[in-house]
Amino acid sequence: MQHFSELNVCSALRNNLQKNKFVTPTPVQAQAIPPLMEGRDVVATAQTGTGKTLAFSIPLIEALAAVPRAKTIRVLILSPTRELAIQIDAAFRQLAHGMRIRTAVVVGGMSEPNQLRDIRAGAEVVIATPGRLCDYLERRLIDLSGAATVVLDEADRMLDMGFLPSLRIILDELPAKRQTMLFSATMGQSVAGLVASYVHNPVRIAVEACAQTGPQIDLFCYEVAQGSKFDLLEYLLKKEKGSFLVFVATKEGADRLAKFLERGRHKVASIHGDRSQGQRNEALQGFKDGIYRVLVATDVAARGIHVDDIGHVVNYDLPREAENFIHRVGRTGRAGARGASWTFVTPLERTDVRNYESALGIQVQYRELPALPRPIGLITDVQAFLAAHSAGRPSGNGSKPMTTRSFSGRRQSR
Repeated sequence: MQHFSELNVCSALRNNLQKNKFVTPTPVQAQAIPPLMEGRDVVATAQTGTGKTLAFSIPLIEALAAVPRAKTIRVLILSPTRELAIQIDAAFRQLAHGMRIRTAVVVGGMSEPNQLRDIRAGAEVVIATPGRLCDYLERRLIDLSGAATVVLDEADRMLDMGFLPSLRIILDELPAKRQTMLFSATMGQSVAGLVASYVHNPVRIAVEACAQTGPQIDLFCYEVAQGSKFDLLEYLLKKEKGSFLVFVATKEGADRLAKFLERGRHKVASIHGDRSQGQRNEALQGFKDGIYRVLVATDVAARGIHVDDIGHVVNYDLPREAENFIHRVGRTGRAGARGASWTFVTPLERTDVRNYESALGIQVQYRELPALPRPIGLITDVQAFLAAHSAGRPSGNGSKPMTTRSFSGRRQSR
């Protein structure tokens, strides 16, 4: 399939594809849509930002349009995070505009009465996170016996988050004869086990090496003392144009960094697991609309943020797992745009980053550390920060400049 116009779909879906300027399918769309429209099970591995949502939405909408409407759940889409579930729902409804296909979002942190109202109003498509859906099943608030199609989106992420027991409960509630669509950025042992247990004779699709970043993303790295990371971030914000998505290790660190950036008069918001759904929606929408130039996030947002024009991703803290590096970096360089990733590495983390390079098949280029204007860094104790300034004496450590080099070159010299 070279163009969406080749698809044998109903006129309403064809018009929506044209109206939203979907002309040429991405590789995962071109390979997955034809077998999915034939009713086959599909297991697809592709990196983030490759158009997997559209790949499963088109066959689902066409199948729903071909049968009479019924007030029963026919399609279940499972997602690892609230943000991703909400975005899938928005994309699905956009593509099904004017076709009277009802959807319901079932996630934690949002109004339960509103979710149940949408389900009882005759939702044919439920988009859910595993935890909240299991809760509804246990309380017999939802019936999945008519759901003959299930989509497991970001399957590896759901397993990484410990949702395997919930997934088993949910999948066992579905009809034995069903169509299963599984999409994942990686295909580790846990995902392979899920496929073996719940997917029947699937068409397997692998688009590129799913552990690699796109060629349109520049991967840069600074070796910097922990206490100078904040100064380096300030430097990049002044030097580079565009929006910044900054990843940190903890929820407390996200709030703390956002507060310091606000004091520097940056337009900033934070997003993490302790924020209410309303706060997370406001932060994400404000980031999309350009109200906030900087969004500080934990890994809960690594796969839940789908914004086409993020200019820079900053790994302020290293992720715990190599795969999360790819998911973070994949938030930039989307929809054909150029993007940049900046990773801050302390001297004690050199080995970790070399291991990422080896595991992911990437090459990260070191940049020379700039002469920072004030080497006090981001002090974790706010009182110490204020005391240092009021006394007129800087605190923290600077770092000596280092020459540009690649990790691959360092491996060869060892």
